[in-house]
Amino acid sequence: MKIEVSVPDQRLRLLDGLGGVLKEYLCSTARNGIGTEPGSNCTPPGRFAVAQKIGSEAREGTIFKSREPVGLWDGRPAEEDYVLSRILWLDGLEEHNANTRDRYIYIHGTNQDEFIGSPVSHGCVRLTNADVIDLFERVEEGCEVEILT
Repeated sequence: MKIEVSVPDQRLRLLDGLGGVLKEYLCSTARNGIGTEPGSNCTPPGRFAVAQKIGSEAREGTIFKSREPVGLWDGRPAEEDYVLSRILWLDGLEEHNANTRDRYIYIHGTNQDEFIGSPVSHGCVRLTNADVIDLFERVEEGCEVEILT
């Protein structure tokens, strides 16, 4: 199984071992575009692995800060982009993106569903909460991820 994120299409695809599409989700990548510099708020390109899955027992809408559950989103609009429901923490597998884990780049749920399909994140790959839970249940730690530009 492999996760493929297309930045131009703002789509995340879950692929089977032969490259066939098992599931496709709308996503949101970085407003600042592609990059690997610390503090750039850019989405890094290249090959990754899911280093850690966080939130397996959390309720949908659980707010995570520093990867710890701190409460439940009440559904109201908020200026802050919350990390919600589940986290797939990415680890860069190439020299240019080796700092990805230290940059805290995740695939995660959001409280800003209205922006899914547009590049507005701070570097992470955002999905709706239902979609990140679905993806989380389908993949294992170590799953290959490729972010395409």
